[in-house]
Amino acid sequence: MSDRAALLKGIRVWLVLFVVCLVLSGATAFPLVHELRWTESALRALSVPGQLPGLMAWISRVRDGLDTADADYPFLLYGTDWLAFAHLVIAVAFYGPYRDPVRNIWVVEFAMIACAGIIPLALVCGPIRGIPFWWSLIDMSFGVFGVVPLYVVRKKIKRLEALTAASTAP
Repeated sequence: MSDRAALLKGIRVWLVLFVVCLVLSGATAFPLVHELRWTESALRALSVPGQLPGLMAWISRVRDGLDTADADYPFLLYGTDWLAFAHLVIAVAFYGPYRDPVRNIWVVEFAMIACAGIIPLALVCGPIRGIPFWWSLIDMSFGVFGVVPLYVVRKKIKRLEALTAASTAP
């Protein structure tokens, strides 16, 4: 396998991993009410309330809020449907770098900027919305962990670009 083919394969593997995670995180935004009920039941079965009472209180509070919204104001949950849809649409954008990484590196760089943007969003909006700081840290971790495969992909694309430029130089 040539260096170019190996780089292209590595780029595509990382992109597929990132897209799968993006799609999964989006798809889980649709059934929030049922997920929270299941999560709360599973945590109770695992005796988490005694070990992590703060986590359990937060999960119960969020589940109560979602149950109330679902029963009395279901249109509020339409916002999370749009959140899920946005994840799926963003995932589609990665077809460009999958097909032609050098030409579409901007998609990867855009996603890296979006990952960085998660941190100030969580730090500003979390307290405004009454989100516990430790939960904001979990939210911020999506940006931190999300940027890792994107950084690897960007480095590989830059190497591919240099390799391509060297092979086409006169």
